[in-house]
Amino acid sequence: MTDRTCCIVGAGPAGLMLGLLLARAGIDVTVVEKHSDFLRDFRGDTVHPSTLEVMHQLALLDGLLKLPHTQAPRLHAEIGGKDVTLADFSRLPTKCRFIAFLPQWDFLNYVAQEAALFPNFQLVMQAAVTELIEKAGRIVGIRAATPTGDLQIRSTLVVGADGRNSVVRDKAGLEIERFGSPRSVLWMRLSHKPDDPPYVMGHGGPRQGFVMVDRGDYWQCGYVVGKGSFDDVKAAGLEAFRTTVAAISPLPPERMDEVRSWDDVHLLSVRIDRLKRWWRPGLLCIGDAAHAMSPIGGFGVNLAIQDAVAAANILAGPLRDGTLTDKHLIAVEARRLFPTKATQKLQLMMQRDRNNRETAEKRREGPPIFMRYIARWPVLAHLAGRLVGLGFRSECVQERTLRTPRAGDVES
Repeated sequence: MTDRTCCIVGAGPAGLMLGLLLARAGIDVTVVEKHSDFLRDFRGDTVHPSTLEVMHQLALLDGLLKLPHTQAPRLHAEIGGKDVTLADFSRLPTKCRFIAFLPQWDFLNYVAQEAALFPNFQLVMQAAVTELIEKAGRIVGIRAATPTGDLQIRSTLVVGADGRNSVVRDKAGLEIERFGSPRSVLWMRLSHKPDDPPYVMGHGGPRQGFVMVDRGDYWQCGYVVGKGSFDDVKAAGLEAFRTTVAAISPLPPERMDEVRSWDDVHLLSVRIDRLKRWWRPGLLCIGDAAHAMSPIGGFGVNLAIQDAVAAANILAGPLRDGTLTDKHLIAVEARRLFPTKATQKLQLMMQRDRNNRETAEKRREGPPIFMRYIARWPVLAHLAGRLVGLGFRSECVQERTLRTPRAGDVES
């Protein structure tokens, strides 16, 4: 059995960032992750200016930007055959005025390596949580299965940061409010050629049903379909799929020949939900475990990072001093509930607009209403850039305590 001040379940963006921040504050923290590595294809790879600003505050930005990535100072869409700037980040009050498209496994590896420099940080891979340990109505630790046997960690606080299919929130019996989404996205890779459209991220086609992200040597492409329709798409045949997607893609039609089998197509079911309450005594959920987001706008990863920063700001002192109470967990939820609700509301409005257009034949070919407004008044692209880049509430790392010496640091 291991005793730690904080045990975080899930080594995603929220879990690792919180682990890093708590370790910096001098708190003993263990992060457990059920997988053996971070390699999952088509994860959220958009690192928004708000997250880049957090990395700048931690003096980790320069190292992060040395990793292979592409930068999007603007987001584009094709409307009426014209290239329209949907979001412009050039006026943001941040160090970086762009979205960085960076493979999430590289981002997570980088954060994990930096956190490992603190002697009070521990990362345990291949540890799948099997049980929450409860005593007198309070969560006091976890049990997990590992290749070498069962692991038991006792802790003052357990944090569920294990994603939209969270084991922690399920075992804690936390109630989920589901908002649904009638959409799925089929992701695929297509090669990047020198004469391709100059997008870093853009939407193509008359119905805006195709998304493309410049990943350097390839395009990460998404084709939007109705929820539960993937079996019907496959039943129509791969050739029909290639033809349909090629018709709305700005890339040459023959590029779809690179999709050689259904193994090259990955299904992402879009889901929007959030917990009615994010905590129990001794336990808190953050990130996708507290609120699953639609991929619209790429908000999910960045909201998770903001959750982690807010949680560290509020919880570090009480954890270090041994004074943690339920009111501190309530404060984290209260701090992050508004940006979560506002972002999900925006995503649901955008989704309803798409649904209305598809059921109204006379508007069937028109772009979403917010795109039409931006196309008419380009100044709105800067407002959209602020909303996408910073969200509804940006968090700043609070340096209330001296930084814990890292392994290898030399004290004067």
